[in-house]
Amino acid sequence: MEKDSPRSVSFRTHRRGERSGLSVLGRDVEGGIFPGKVAPDSAIKIVCKKGVIRLLLVGVILWVVLILLATLFHVWSCHSSISILSAMCNKNSTVLDMLRNMGFVAKPQLQHRCPIPVANDPDKIVIPEGRTPDKIVKKLIYVEDQVVNDKTQSSPLFGGHESWSQREESFKLKPTMKVHCGFIRNGGGDMIPVDIEYAEKCRFMVASGIFDGYDIPHQPSNLSPRSKKLFCFLMVVDETSLEFIKGNVTIREDNNGGKWVGVWRLILLKHPPYDEPRRNGKVPKIITHRLFPKAQYSIWIDGKMELMVDPLLILERYLWREKNTFAISQHKHSHSIYEEADANKRRKRYARPLIDLHMKIYRYEGMEPWSPQKKTVSDVPEGAIIIREHTAMSNLFSCLWFNEVDLFTPRDQLSFGYVLYRLGDAFKFFMFPNCEYNSLFILHPHIREHSSRIEWVTSWSQLKGNGTIKDRGKDWDQANAKNGLVESRGGLGLWTPYPANLDSVVLPKVERTSKAG
Repeated sequence: MEKDSPRSVSFRTHRRGERSGLSVLGRDVEGGIFPGKVAPDSAIKIVCKKGVIRLLLVGVILWVVLILLATLFHVWSCHSSISILSAMCNKNSTVLDMLRNMGFVAKPQLQHRCPIPVANDPDKIVIPEGRTPDKIVKKLIYVEDQVVNDKTQSSPLFGGHESWSQREESFKLKPTMKVHCGFIRNGGGDMIPVDIEYAEKCRFMVASGIFDGYDIPHQPSNLSPRSKKLFCFLMVVDETSLEFIKGNVTIREDNNGGKWVGVWRLILLKHPPYDEPRRNGKVPKIITHRLFPKAQYSIWIDGKMELMVDPLLILERYLWREKNTFAISQHKHSHSIYEEADANKRRKRYARPLIDLHMKIYRYEGMEPWSPQKKTVSDVPEGAIIIREHTAMSNLFSCLWFNEVDLFTPRDQLSFGYVLYRLGDAFKFFMFPNCEYNSLFILHPHIREHSSRIEWVTSWSQLKGNGTIKDRGKDWDQANAKNGLVESRGGLGLWTPYPANLDSVVLPKVERTSKAG
């Protein structure tokens, strides 16, 4: 008994401690510290807390995924060739800038738009007195009557029957020069008397043109009261375009019979000189001084463009500030005429074999591809805006440029650099950055893409009627087809035997630097 007593006391003490520990454990479980038997309301709380945490995590993940998807879509749309998607892109966005800086998105090689350093107030611009003096060519005379000696030649043609020897002579500069420059008598391109009378009053003008119903007039923006009084806004149209404009916008007629769409005075060009609409558009564009001989200053803009800068500011920036007489923008992509010719073929801008022949003639005559060693910024312009003072030298350049367009393809960007090459340092001009060009206007799309069926031609056999054009575009039925695939009044130099063998001429290899060309 004596031996068992301490053991019993010890045992009881141990059990009391065990019960005490259990009671503490029970209290701690209720307090949520240790696992054990859990009250029902505590279990619900735990489940709710875990559910909320999971929901938050799922929400955060979804939010991150959505941001990533939106960013990827934004980047994709900015690099998409689909016009609708590309138009949705804000290429100056903070997101794109951040991704470019991090190296995830390639930085753009060229800035699309940039600020133009124009003066602040058109009213404060001082207009130069008189005219810029002529130093090299002082007098320019135009061939207006064409004597036809060859019975195979038709007569008359708007551009005249310029021979190869006459063409060569026209590049030799003399104080007095006589050159072809369109408007051969009875060759077409006639204005009606009421329009001639109005245009004779215009010293400053903004000129544009629409042919074959390609566009409708777009009203200039940001015009100052001074420019509205100073400038004539002349929109040259053919009869097809006049009817198209009548059906789509309101035309106002003044007391003298002049037709107006907003600030634009419509100038009807009767008897279009060519059967290819694009070539007709080169008449008011390139030889503006022949159509409007009283003008001293002109700004040409293509019919698809909406001018956004006051024209007086344009003249001050591009001509008067640095005493220029001719200004044009450099092309966004092409520097070499051979690169631009390749782009024209890919985009179906004219018959491929004729573009190749055009370039072979220039290559034979010594026209090198553009390189940084050349004195020109580029051999290829964006011809949609041309800013000029009509001096003798500026007019001569325009005539020679037009003659090349008349003789060969109507793609004037292919001929511009060649005429620069032939005149050398004698012709001074200002070729301004393309990003400024894009800041001068808003570009509206043409009603349709192609003007005549010759643009789909890919081989000589098709031109000669021995092949079928299979890859016809959506504009095929609307495109001009009055004279089949071959023009009858323009581009005749491509069908006149050239006084040399071009078979051995190899065109320079072209490195395609962009999709647009």
